Amino acid sequence: MLPLLAVLVVAFAAFFIDAAAPATRDCVGLKGVNPRCRSKEAAYQREYFYIGGRYVPYPVFGGNLVYDQLYVEKLIPSQGVKQPYPLVFFHGGGSAGSIWLQTPDNRKGFASYFIDLGYAVYLVDQTSVGRATQNDLPGYPLRVGLTDEIAEQGFSAPEITNAYPQSQLHTQWPGTGRIGDAIFDAFVAQFIPLTSNLTRQELSMRASGCELLSLIGRSYLISHSIGALHPILLSNDCPALVAGNINLEPATIPFQSYTGNATSSVGRTPNRPWGLTNTPITYDPPAASSELRTVDNDTDTPALRSCIYQAEPARRLPEIAKVKYVALTGEASPHITYDQCIVNYLRQAGVKAEWIKLGEIGIRGNGHFGFLEENNGEIAKVVGRWIKRADKE
Repeated sequence: MLPLLAVLVVAFAAFFIDAAAPATRDCVGLKGVNPRCRSKEAAYQREYFYIGGRYVPYPVFGGNLVYDQLYVEKLIPSQGVKQPYPLVFFHGGGSAGSIWLQTPDNRKGFASYFIDLGYAVYLVDQTSVGRATQNDLPGYPLRVGLTDEIAEQGFSAPEITNAYPQSQLHTQWPGTGRIGDAIFDAFVAQFIPLTSNLTRQELSMRASGCELLSLIGRSYLISHSIGALHPILLSNDCPALVAGNINLEPATIPFQSYTGNATSSVGRTPNRPWGLTNTPITYDPPAASSELRTVDNDTDTPALRSCIYQAEPARRLPEIAKVKYVALTGEASPHITYDQCIVNYLRQAGVKAEWIKLGEIGIRGNGHFGFLEENNGEIAKVVGRWIKRADKE
């Protein structure tokens, strides 16, 4: 009797375990919200904080409001911190810190990869965005982040538009990358408005960002796209607190912007009067933005965009040069056509900037959101190795 009962109990348990764990194909994209779908995230303890900010009188209600605060999510490995320096992640335009948690098809994201390695991880929502949305409505006016069509053309399926020849190398996006695909729909659903007042955002991020680092200690800063603005500014303002500046497809193109324009992959507009930023950074000899003499040195083609550099003799960036810098670029991203502008500008200004072209080290087929694509674990390993090497230098 007992053996038969044991068999029935095991069979009964197996039935419910199997029912509670549907096949992976049923948990792709937004279907992953089902409570029976198993999370791929690392095990961690979570807290959140609002850093920085200031009280400002608000006469309408006869009281005060807090402006310019930064939202910070603290993720500590359940097995404990085993690495010497925390990692602080900065999202790109139109997204929030949650983009680092998982991929649109519910695979493990960058945050979990590094939590599993024993890093303390901090995810920020930049001032004016997501959970750092500001009560100062006139100071932080909002604009649309991007349309679904721009997401297709520039990010998830650039090979279809074929705006630049390297787009034909794109193979790593999970799914079709088109509207109606479950993974694409999950990807674009997370995009949110961002502020059009980048000067105000930069100033508040400078203050709250350095305050965060003063509280958590020297850290590596990992950014994506336009999020790379903020590690540059923190490297300028509090370099002793920045262990290294790691930029996935940085969008700090000197004096101009190549993204977010009508033609997506190849548009260009004037931007960033201080070269890499919209607000002042330290040059040597000192200079106002109007005193930065520039030259446009290349023929502009879809395969290789022209760059604006300083006219020689170039002023130096002495504070930013104190921080180790690396940019990583996917071989099929529009950034492969212009990230040389950023790296060469930094080198011209005395920064020992490193550029890792993923295709040249055998990591093939990535677009602008490589950290979400099918081989994101390979890219995370490159970042991890760079950090380990920087730790020893």
